Amino acid sequence: MKTAQTIMKTILIYRYRVTDDYSLGQCFIRHESGITDYIGATLERGWKDNQNNISCVPKGTYELRLERSPKFRKDLWELYGVPNRAECKFHAANYWNQLNGCIALGVKHRDINGDRVPDITSSRPIMKKFHEAMRGTEATVIIRDL
Repeated sequence: MKTAQTIMKTILIYRYRVTDDYSLGQCFIRHESGITDYIGATLERGWKDNQNNISCVPKGTYELRLERSPKFRKDLWELYGVPNRAECKFHAANYWNQLNGCIALGVKHRDINGDRVPDITSSRPIMKKFHEAMRGTEATVIIRDL
């Protein structure tokens, strides 16, 4: 719940390529002041009719909360209100098949492992940047396919 001291931000994800296997996009943070900062590239699984663990997050607007992840043993940002889904988080990953309905952030899309499928580079540093930018805030996530 927003208090007088709570800072509100909007996370904007614009996906420009969605295939059966992977989804590529860009992530921005819009501050209350209206200033928008580029965070990095996004990587998700492809669109599989919103099936749990194998589909990217459907386009839409979601609440974002910082939650403790037992699996990752750290605090991660999680999307709430995703229809018929839970545990859709932002976390570090390099390949689409490391994601089970979650979103990875990184520097850029590049085929790292030579399989002709775009991966994402430098995910951990960008996730650290994202957590620092989000410290002490509440947020909404808006996902759009271009």
